[in-house]
Amino acid sequence: MTDAGKTSEHSSTTYDLVVIGAGPVGENVADRARAAGLTVAVVESELIGGECSYWACMPSKALLRPVLARADARRVPGLSAAVRGPLDVPAVLATRDGMTSHWKDDGQLAWLEGVGADVHRGTGRLTGPREVTVTAPDGTEHRLTARHAVAVCTGTRAVVPALPGVDEARPWTSREATSAAEAPGRLAIVGGGVVGVEMATAWQALGSKVTLLIRGEGLLPKMEPFAGELVAEALTEAGAVIRTGVSVTAVHRPAPDGPVTVELDDGGRIEADEILFATGRKPRTDDLGLETVGLEPGSWLPVDDSCRVEGTDWLYAVGDVNHRALLTHQGKYQARVAGAAIAARVQGTPLDTAAWGAHAATADHAAVPQVVFTDPEAASVGLTLAEAERAGRRVRAVDHDLAAVAGSSLYAEGYRGRARMVVDLDREILLGVTFVGPGTGELLHSATIAVAGEVPIARLWHAVPAYPTISEVWLRLLETYRG
Repeated sequence: MTDAGKTSEHSSTTYDLVVIGAGPVGENVADRARAAGLTVAVVESELIGGECSYWACMPSKALLRPVLARADARRVPGLSAAVRGPLDVPAVLATRDGMTSHWKDDGQLAWLEGVGADVHRGTGRLTGPREVTVTAPDGTEHRLTARHAVAVCTGTRAVVPALPGVDEARPWTSREATSAAEAPGRLAIVGGGVVGVEMATAWQALGSKVTLLIRGEGLLPKMEPFAGELVAEALTEAGAVIRTGVSVTAVHRPAPDGPVTVELDDGGRIEADEILFATGRKPRTDDLGLETVGLEPGSWLPVDDSCRVEGTDWLYAVGDVNHRALLTHQGKYQARVAGAAIAARVQGTPLDTAAWGAHAATADHAAVPQVVFTDPEAASVGLTLAEAERAGRRVRAVDHDLAAVAGSSLYAEGYRGRARMVVDLDREILLGVTFVGPGTGELLHSATIAVAGEVPIARLWHAVPAYPTISEVWLRLLETYRG
């Protein structure tokens, strides 16, 4: 497995595994395969560390952390008067820049090379089964041959709708929203999902006048309805304008440095200094060479629970590109499963692909956790009530006012929040849990353990929450369920 197999005539190298994409997902696939003794090449066309490190998770949370800390402090008697002033915007942006390593990947590159992976800079494309051709920045090509597997970990890119004037308007996507050097005076945000509400929270607090334009009827449509309602209330109180049931029909920016005019389907129009489209993601597979192995360029790549692409015995798609759960932590989970599965198949070890087995990404179906870092935070894992009902499960939703818990009254004056657990009445286990309220993101892992572990409610009754913490909501939910 250590034979590099270099031949100058064909400028090629052979590895056990070739990974296309060096974001957190590709890094983790490589790490697990190397830990099992496989030789690994990783190909990256941008920065080692990927979207999460430079344009998504890390910079967005660096922008949001001071916003949420100030919001919490303003609700604490004895402290609130000391934090009434504006945020130090240059300091916030400087911290954000530090969190992204100033968009340099030296540290991430050193880590990846430290686990023993060979890093190839350039664009990797499939040129046949188990074959990847890398076009380097200088135009030279190098062929990588995989003895056993190729893992596609190329993630997704933002979708910008094809509207009249959109190219000339130079709209923001999530990348520009998280890396901007200053707060725009007026920011229009199209879309009410996670990116839309988090960036509205951040830039409103950093000095922008934010208008959210939502095609549907509320925010965070994939979560329990009360999550979007509570976040909308807080954004409105902070000064943002939320318009629901409207669609953008055209955008105009006649002067390159001037404002952008946004036309709406109800005949109205607004003017902004920047417009952010937070309207979904598409897979980065359009220039991947999928046609050389019988797959459709630009398509999502459906996989089995070991993340092996359906219809193949050598191609894996891990992370966002397989469309199972578009979250960094979930992609890293898939990477650990896929790396172990690849190694087991190479070594001839029997795979455990049963539900919750070592080589099955079962949590993708049953226990996906997510925190939306707004004020209030919204945190959920597993199924919503509507999803459970659509799946034909016999369920009951149990709700509790988070403000009625002693710990929340200590946490903040005027605390507002809500908790829900969705109970499978046939098995008496939890199918899903949602918390909305300040500080609830750190409550989520307890819920994730309960859902992923299928812990019976009878046993949860014995998991005693410490007093006085917000976690005491678990006791109140169980009491409500038992009656």
